Amino acid sequence: MLHSPAELTPTLETLAYHRTRTVHWLATATAMAAVIAAAGFIQPAIGTAATPADPSGTTGPQATAPDPAAVTYPLDCKGTPQTVTATAQGDLDGDGRPETVAAVRCAAGSGTPPHAIYVLAQDRAEGSRPRVVATLLDAARRQTATDLTVSDGIVTARLLGYSSPQIPRYDPDVKQLAKWRWTGGKFRQELTDSTAARV
Repeated sequence: MLHSPAELTPTLETLAYHRTRTVHWLATATAMAAVIAAAGFIQPAIGTAATPADPSGTTGPQATAPDPAAVTYPLDCKGTPQTVTATAQGDLDGDGRPETVAAVRCAAGSGTPPHAIYVLAQDRAEGSRPRVVATLLDAARRQTATDLTVSDGIVTARLLGYSSPQIPRYDPDVKQLAKWRWTGGKFRQELTDSTAARV
């Protein structure tokens, strides 16, 4: 059966379709070859680590604990200087930023003045100053704090006191191991002993 020349000639639409497919295939093959060739020259950086994120979720250096020397404490020393005898640092409330716990007492010339224990925090804003946010031990309890530590969000200190007013202030005869934990929006004190134990 013979076909007319018109029947053997493809339409412009058919030519455009096949040409588009051919050009598209060639472009895709060329691009793939270029990617494969380039991959042989690109090597991952060795020994380069990303800057670790701090616990607050931002990258950069770790936050520093508040400076205990930059605080005026609410301790009435009646004109004598205040002195910080011990400090410990750690994240007490789980916000990813460390707090400072400071044992402070009056710098008396003699005897053993009682301690107060304060928690210091500092705002994230640049230039902010540390401040007292909680009092764990009031000086009115007439106790001396030793072995101050922070571990796993718990503040621990050994408290030395007196069984009676007749006991000399330089020779405490009662001790307690006290722990403070941030829970329910406040610090709660736990004593390892139900009563004070004699030294």
